[in-house]
Amino acid sequence: MEEADLDLERQDSFQDMWMDLNKNVYSALETPSIPVTYPGGSDVPDENWVEPSQMSLLDTQTYNQLISELPVDMPAKDCLYPTSSTVPVTTDHPGEYQFELRFQKSGTAKSVTSTFSEQLNKLFCQLEKTSPIEVRVSRELPQNAFIRATAVYKKTEHVAEAVRRCLHHQNKDLSDNKSHLIRVEGSQLAQYFEDPFTKRQSVTVPYEPPQLGSEMTTILLSFMCNSSCMGGMNRRPILTILTLETPEGLVLGRRSFEVRVCACPGRDRKTEEEQASNKQSGSKQTKKKRNSAPNTSSLPTPAKKTKSSSSGEEEDNELIPLYVIGRKRWNLLKRINDGLDLEEKERKRLAQEVLHSASGKRLLKKDRSDSD
Repeated sequence: MEEADLDLERQDSFQDMWMDLNKNVYSALETPSIPVTYPGGSDVPDENWVEPSQMSLLDTQTYNQLISELPVDMPAKDCLYPTSSTVPVTTDHPGEYQFELRFQKSGTAKSVTSTFSEQLNKLFCQLEKTSPIEVRVSRELPQNAFIRATAVYKKTEHVAEAVRRCLHHQNKDLSDNKSHLIRVEGSQLAQYFEDPFTKRQSVTVPYEPPQLGSEMTTILLSFMCNSSCMGGMNRRPILTILTLETPEGLVLGRRSFEVRVCACPGRDRKTEEEQASNKQSGSKQTKKKRNSAPNTSSLPTPAKKTKSSSSGEEEDNELIPLYVIGRKRWNLLKRINDGLDLEEKERKRLAQEVLHSASGKRLLKKDRSDSD
């Protein structure tokens, strides 16, 4: 009997203890010891705030259904991804927005730091000097459109190689983008990219609509290495490609031009334009000569003069025209002709010496016969 009463007392005490523990847990959840901060930084909840105790719990079936409806890939629309290929396209494509570039006219003076040649479609600029480029489109662009600048080598044997600065200029630069050749000046929104596969580098800047009273938007580019730098471009010609793109990677337009970074842009532009003009005029003159030169096979062959054995070999002074294509061939034939003239003069001199010696022997024999 006593043992049964003892068991009842133990059961009642355990049940009371369990109920007290539950009460303490619920009171701790309802009145937290740490202060609660509601959305917006306020200590007072707003009308849209729902207490955790009033939230309805999701059953397993509803939770699994919501998880299955989530998309597998969540694209980050706010991030710009560089678009690069092994062999970039360098041909101009204005697109539906008529994407155009214009450069300021600076002339060929020695003091200019940047000048553009329309004849060569080439920009001449100094190292780390700003080159303004004007951008024009025919109508309003999509939201968040941007301009990308990429440098590539012009020649086919170098086009797969990424254009980078030389180590000398990289070591002197303390910026995070010290290996990039092209920099955007005057904009804090410029972003620098490097393709993980091709290692090709590019820089982007958001497109800004033209200001009131203007049709152009100006971007400022600077080139951070000379074209003659060893370990960098190393005198290899480069092209700069400007593309108009959207955040989704759609190319709206493309323009390209050649760039030469040198110490005297005005002088180099003048020299290259003169060389191009001379080359073009020389090719025209050669073509004109080819068209106007008579066919030598159809020319009548000059009649050979009959020479009598008594009078000996007569001197031929007849001039015969000979048309030659190319300065090298003309110089070669001229040297041959000069050599033949020299040989003829030497042969005449030797003939005269032999004649004088023979006449002297005859006179000597005649004197001896008279004395006898």
